[in-house]
Amino acid sequence: MSYLGLNAVFLGLAAVVAAITLWRRPASRRLYAASALALVAVLVLTAVFDNIMIGVGLVAYDPALISGVFVGIAPVEDFAYPVAGALLLPAVWALLGGDTRRAPHRAARPAAQSAAEPAEGQDP
Repeated sequence: MSYLGLNAVFLGLAAVVAAITLWRRPASRRLYAASALALVAVLVLTAVFDNIMIGVGLVAYDPALISGVFVGIAPVEDFAYPVAGALLLPAVWALLGGDTRRAPHRAARPAAQSAAEPAEGQDP
């Protein structure tokens, strides 16, 4: 099996779990933003460190099993794992309960109370 085929299996599973999560627990914009930021960071780190590891000979790939598309000297197949992680980890986190905190609820204050200064030692 080629690296691309192997990646398709893992990316497919991650995408299915992410889709199920979105269907069962629609995520907040904060989770999408955090996941996108994490994906960008991990892709940049993967590009840097995979190129270093391949360049020094720590890792090698069978040319017959890769697609031939490269980012530097790293095959594009190396980037499937960070994408799968960025899809799968937030999805599993959300399915397991995720961030259950709610935004603080501010009840309407009577006009007289809201205009008064807070007592000493109290937050406004």
